[in-house]
This record gives sequence, C-alpha cells and structure tokens, in this order.
Amino acid sequence: MKGLALRLIITKSFKYPVTLITMKSLSFTQKLSLVYLCLVPLIVVAIGFGIGHVSYKIYLPVWLINACLMITAAWNLGGYHLKSYNREIKQQVITALLLFVPWLLFSIFAGMGPPPSTLQGWVNTAAEQQIRYTILIAGGILFALGSALLKVKLQAAGENLYSAMASAAINISLPLFIINMAFWGYYLTDAFRAFIQLGVAKRPDLYESIKSLFYVISIAEVLLMYLGTVLFAVSLKITGLFNPVACRYYIIFGLAGMVLVVLPPYWPEPFGTAGFLVAIPAIPFIMPYLIGIHLLKHTKN
Repeated sequence: MKGLALRLIITKSFKYPVTLITMKSLSFTQKLSLVYLCLVPLIVVAIGFGIGHVSYKIYLPVWLINACLMITAAWNLGGYHLKSYNREIKQQVITALLLFVPWLLFSIFAGMGPPPSTLQGWVNTAAEQQIRYTILIAGGILFALGSALLKVKLQAAGENLYSAMASAAINISLPLFIINMAFWGYYLTDAFRAFIQLGVAKRPDLYESIKSLFYVISIAEVLLMYLGTVLFAVSLKITGLFNPVACRYYIIFGLAGMVLVVLPPYWPEPFGTAGFLVAIPAIPFIMPYLIGIHLLKHTKN
C-alpha cells in the first residue's frame, strides 16, 4: 500500500508540478526585488492621486529610473532565465514578462496624475491624455498576449476548463477595452476641443447618449478582466503552480472587483468610491501583474 501511495504521489507531482517557492529559497537581492515590484502599483496610485499632475520634465526622468529599477528587479527575480535553452522555462518567462510590462508602462501615470476634471484642463494637456490612453491600449494588448500564453501553460499542466474560460473572457474584453480607451483618448479630446472653440454651452443630445453607451462598455470590459483573472487563479490553484492561499486572495479580490464595478455610482460611501477605484483602467491589470511577478519567482531550472 505504501508503494502504491508513493507512486500516486509521484505521478500526481509530474501531472501537476508544484513549484511553490518560499521567501526562504530566494536570495536577499531577489527578496528585495520582489518587495519592490509588489509595491510599485501602490506607490503609483498613492503618488498619482496624492500629488497629481506634474511637469513631464520631472516625471519622465523619474519614470525612466523606475523602469530601469523594475527591469533590473524582474531580471534578478527570474527574468535571467530568458537565456535558458529550456523551451518551457523560456515560455514561462515570456508569459510573466507580458503580464509584467503593462504596469511597467503604467507607472508613468504617477507623474501624469488622474485625467483633468475640466474641459479646458483636458484640452491643455491633450497630447498627454492621448499618450495616456495609447499606453493603456498597449498594456491591454500585452495582457491579452500574456493571458494566451498562460492558458497554454495551464493546459499543458492538465487544466483545460478554467484556463480556456479565462482566456475567452480576456479575449472578449480586449476589443471593448481598446474601443473604450480610444473613445477617452481621441474622441473626447477632439470633442472637448470643439466644445471650447465653438463655445457650446449645451452639449449635443447625441453626446450624452454616446457617454451612456461607453459607460456600459467600460463596465463590461472591466468585469470581464476581473472574471478572467479569477478563472486563471482557479486554474493556477488546481494545477498547483501557485500557493493555494495566494490563489484564494486573487479569487477574493477579483470577485470583489466584479461586484463593486457593477454597483451604481450613486450608492452610499464607501461603495461609490470603491466602485470608482476598481473601474480605473489600470487597476484591473494589478492582479495579472502580480501573477506575472510570481511566475518569474517560480521559474527555476
């Protein structure tokens, strides 16, 4: 009986390889890299909302320094395996980097701050707003590519159901996301410019209808992104690629995001603010970014 149990354990280990790497197995440099990378989204959000917009002459050099630090940290954590001749290891690193890079780009928003709240402020920074939403579109495309490779990895580990549904949800969300970001970055920029030039006091009737349409689109694409992340977390848990506790956190936060994003904006606080925060375009990318970081951490020869 003991021999049979041992064979079952070995067979299951090969079918669902458990690569749970604890902090103890990491070097000091890797631990420091992991902590820094995990703190980046929190720092960006805090600076972006706490300080707001600053001159590009300040935030561009700071962003470049941070980007270099993030790249160095990712390399130390596991990115150096990109040089590996092992096809599976290289694919895992590429998957991780595709999930990681969007927030490497989004960290520039710490200096840009949130979008202006007035038409004149938007028009005065029109080029920055178009760059902002172009960066978001690029991040969405990279996320979709990373999720496609993650699906392949999970299916190779023996999990086909949740990984397929996760990839499908993200693939559906991507066109909606691109359309929504193009609307904010380009359509609204030109519309605001025209409103100011023409001195239009009353907005055209069609304008309000279009805003309502894109409100629904934004809810749908954010909801699908959170759903895809939750399904990927379930798949990662089933395959044993990630610690079950970490997967549980991804699932809980993903489900919370799904619930909060569909709440009406007029709901009492803190639900109104929470719903606004989870719907910010860069926020749904945080959990895939953390998945990418942990994929790098779990990469080993």
